[in-house]
Amino acid sequence: MTIDRRTPVPVPRTAVPLGIADPVEQARAELKAALSAIEEKANVSKRVGEATDRRVADARRFARRNPTAAIAATAGVAIAVGLTVWGIVRLVAR
Repeated sequence: MTIDRRTPVPVPRTAVPLGIADPVEQARAELKAALSAIEEKANVSKRVGEATDRRVADARRFARRNPTAAIAATAGVAIAVGLTVWGIVRLVAR
C-alpha cells in the first residue's frame, strides 16, 4: 500500500507539523501546539460537555439494543433518587 504524498494529512491542533525547516517557524508551531494542548486540558466545561454527549449516545444505543433493561435501569435510578431525597427531607425535618 502506498501513501499519496500530494494529499495533505490534517494535523491535530496539538501536534507540530513535520518538515518545518525554519527554526523560528518550528518554535512558533511548537508554541502554538503547546498552547492548544493547555487550552484543551484547561477547558473543563468543553470536556464535561463532550463526556456527557458520549454518555448520552451510549445510553441511547443501550436503550435501542435492550429497551427492557433500559426501563428497569431508569426505574432503579428513579427509586434511588426518590429514596435519597426522602431520607434527606426526613433528616432535615427532625
